Amino acid sequence: MIERICGIALEAGAEVMAVYGTDFTVEVKADQSPVTLADIAAEAIILEGLSHLDPGVPVVAEEAVSSGAAPEMAERFFLVDPLDGSKEFVSRNGEFTVNIALVEHGNPVLGVVYAPALGRIWWGEGGKGSFAAKVIDGQIVEARQIKVREARQGLCAVGSRSHGSGEGDARLSRLPISSYVSAGSSLKFCLVAAGEADVYPRLGRTMEWDTAAGDAVLRAAGGRVECLDGRLLSYGKRQQADDADFANPFFIAYGDVRYAQMVDAV
Repeated sequence: MIERICGIALEAGAEVMAVYGTDFTVEVKADQSPVTLADIAAEAIILEGLSHLDPGVPVVAEEAVSSGAAPEMAERFFLVDPLDGSKEFVSRNGEFTVNIALVEHGNPVLGVVYAPALGRIWWGEGGKGSFAAKVIDGQIVEARQIKVREARQGLCAVGSRSHGSGEGDARLSRLPISSYVSAGSSLKFCLVAAGEADVYPRLGRTMEWDTAAGDAVLRAAGGRVECLDGRLLSYGKRQQADDADFANPFFIAYGDVRYAQMVDAV
């Protein structure tokens, strides 16, 4: 399944890049996030691909949900963001991704993150590990296994390029963070999964399709994504009293899980 999902992501990424090379227009959705033809076209490709891969499994996809087409939920479903990092796409900095994840019983058990403008792809599956590779001429090459790095002094925290890094927040004061870097989209999870950063705090709103694929890659690489009260970030959240369907609480993604114990639950 993971190979076929990688193939679907590559196909969707090619469509994203076809739009990226044009003078595309940008619309603004009700939640004030941007949407382009690339989002819509890539999502159509992914939905078609998943319908053949695993018929009958519900697919929660960003643009479909935005238009009111959320499926009936099941214990096993796909989460899709056809273009994560729309602001990066619009600003043409290359840091946007195609995200596809499989969720079972609230946990992301498989995920693919493809950054078509960067020619990089990551995937992970519970019990099988996580991998990173280059994409050249539409083919995955030079694949290598990745894992989080062990705890050390002088942590590197990675934060959102468009929404802030969390630098200076009191919740992070117990961690020995010595440097901050910024990255767009779900690339932040991948940096932690590959041992290129140690912690990713997201102290702002996200949706499940933004995080599930990267979360799956990080967990399979040995990391952990916690809500601020210490619970694992879960998926399939509906009828929430304090937020919309599929909205995430604030969270912190850790490479070495021992650092999670150093942050006070709030």
